Amino acid sequence: MCRVVSLFLPTWPTDRLRRTNGTALPPGRPFVTAARDGARRVVAGACAAARSAGLRPGMSIAHANALVAGLEVADADPDADAAGLRQLAMWAARRWSPIAAPDPPDGILIDATGCANLFGGEEPMLARITGTLERAGITVRAAIADTPGAAHAVARFGGEPVSVVAPGRTAETLARLPVAALRLEPEVAGDLHRFGFKRVGQLYGEPRAPLTLRFGPELGRRLDQALGGAFEAITPLFPEEAPRRRCAFAEPIGSAEALAGAAERLAGDLCTDLERRGYGARSLDLLFERVDRVTLALRVGTARPSRDPRHLARLFTDRLEEVDPGWGVEAMMLVASLTEPLGARQSALAELGEGAGLSGDLAELVDRLANLPQVARVYGAAPVESDLPERTVRRIDPLSVAADTAWPALPRPFWLFAPEPVQTVALLPDDPPARFVWRGRAYRVRRADGPERIHLEWWRQPSEIRGTRDYYRIEDEEGGRFWLFRDGRSNAGVRWFIHGVFG
Repeated sequence: MCRVVSLFLPTWPTDRLRRTNGTALPPGRPFVTAARDGARRVVAGACAAARSAGLRPGMSIAHANALVAGLEVADADPDADAAGLRQLAMWAARRWSPIAAPDPPDGILIDATGCANLFGGEEPMLARITGTLERAGITVRAAIADTPGAAHAVARFGGEPVSVVAPGRTAETLARLPVAALRLEPEVAGDLHRFGFKRVGQLYGEPRAPLTLRFGPELGRRLDQALGGAFEAITPLFPEEAPRRRCAFAEPIGSAEALAGAAERLAGDLCTDLERRGYGARSLDLLFERVDRVTLALRVGTARPSRDPRHLARLFTDRLEEVDPGWGVEAMMLVASLTEPLGARQSALAELGEGAGLSGDLAELVDRLANLPQVARVYGAAPVESDLPERTVRRIDPLSVAADTAWPALPRPFWLFAPEPVQTVALLPDDPPARFVWRGRAYRVRRADGPERIHLEWWRQPSEIRGTRDYYRIEDEEGGRFWLFRDGRSNAGVRWFIHGVFG
């Protein structure tokens, strides 16, 4: 079942201008855009503060100035608003779903089918989208439903900042909304009101022919689109310069073997284009155009730029079970939505050491693991500037690029874990242990090297003031090598901990 997100941006024109010239337009100051309506200047768009003061689109600028002293007014620019909305939709396509498109004049549609689970579910996905936009200074309301029309209606008339319409509950949810939620012309919505049709649910049982005769065919089409009786496509939006390849089939295909073969051919053609441009792919979208006009998409990413057709095709074929071909797929398109420069390589040398479908490059293994559904189990490591060993590393997305921070050039264990207390026996209090017990097993120490003194980070936590650790590299009688430290901050006296094991 399809799931569609609608983002409603009620103050988009003023939000866009405020982001462009934020220093001159403080967020709390009422601000409107003005357009010509014959000889009059009227309000075209109003920010949240202006709306709170009673200003609305269509109101004359003279009236608005009378209501709000010192009102900021800028000329409306519908073309710039549309261009900005398109850029925002392209950002949504890169970040949230391969299929996203502007919903003029104040919205964006995102096909979230199969994407919500990557963000923890539909509600967390909507929360992340709205939170990101609000932090950027963009007012937004969001809804997710089975159809674009239903999501559009609930986002604008549902009454909640974030709404999730459960699958199969579209008709029940729409029944409570005003007829204007069906994206009708104001004249049609006004005529419906005059004839007593105020809610969408009142139209459900009415004969279609009289409605069409009196209000025109647009009413029936919009009602069918909202309820799912008529298909409404979301045309994917990609940067014009993004490399892409598309193939149409003489007969619809649906088997996994046929889809995999088409993906391999598209990957080969696309990689040829990428090589000609001197680029490699970092993010790719494979779109499946079904005969019922539904478009499905798979997105994969790479840890570093790649134009190896076998490797890129394999990333998609590993996930083809996620694709429901329905009555058949009539065309497929592969788009390199994110590329980076990649120099030429000597293919004969690159093939050395390849086996089991993987080259010797660890990045290819990371790509295959990270693009599987169990993505949360794979992560990368990035260095962090810190004196304490447990704070010198953080987890990052396996396909992201780590910050340019150097790892400390100090001897550290291969296996570093949270410090665990150990029981020790030493000849003298300041000596390294001659024997220690860890996880119920006793170890006799053959040699020890240290101490390496590390001062705790008092500027982060008051409890670490005047704290120190004395680290020792210890080898037991069986050749095992451990990393232990002595911590004397406790009132109970000196305590010992094990912090890691050398490989």
